[in-house]
Amino acid sequence: MTLLIVDDEPAISETLEAKFRREGYTTFTAESAEDGMRLFKRVKPDLVILDIMLPNRSGFDFCRAVRKDNQTPIIFVSARADEEDRVRGLEMGADDYVVKPFNMAELAARVKAILRRAQSEPASEVIERGGLIIDPRTHEATLEGKPMTLSPKEFALLLFLAKNSGQVFTREALLDRVWGKDAYVTSRTVDVHIRWLRTRIEPDPNLPEKIVTVRGVGYKYVG
Repeated sequence: MTLLIVDDEPAISETLEAKFRREGYTTFTAESAEDGMRLFKRVKPDLVILDIMLPNRSGFDFCRAVRKDNQTPIIFVSARADEEDRVRGLEMGADDYVVKPFNMAELAARVKAILRRAQSEPASEVIERGGLIIDPRTHEATLEGKPMTLSPKEFALLLFLAKNSGQVFTREALLDRVWGKDAYVTSRTVDVHIRWLRTRIEPDPNLPEKIVTVRGVGYKYVG
């Protein structure tokens, strides 16, 4: 498995590189978003460990560029601990967000968990719900014939809800089924992704008709 580490602090990059190489990973490092993108295109890593505060362009810029046409897992590793930054990173499509200083063993466990889920996600049949069509094999979704731009977790959440149309799921159940038991995220993460999905599929996100809230329980897809 190949990891790309994008961080402008050499001490952190070297420590991460040494740790993951000992665990059998092939690693590449970059100190800027620009160099990181060049390496990303060349080596096609299985996962990216990404700092936010980089020279010139930020880690957010890097993540946004990758997510235009690629679903490679991304873990933000940043000194920025504000909830707003965490939510922004997850909304952009990052798979996890770790605050510096971090425990190396915990970060390694998160990397393994995300890679394990990425490898074990099975392909399945195309799901059709009214004007919504989701193809897990190509990781594409269309609404009324128009392509939808979704982050990996938005896609996974929409697929799960649509596949189980009519069933109500608690936030905890969605975290377990979509993010996995090893994920280090909270139920607020579910609410954030639901809100973003509604802006993409609902005529009026404030009066949702497809992804509805069942008060006191959770969410379900209707259609």
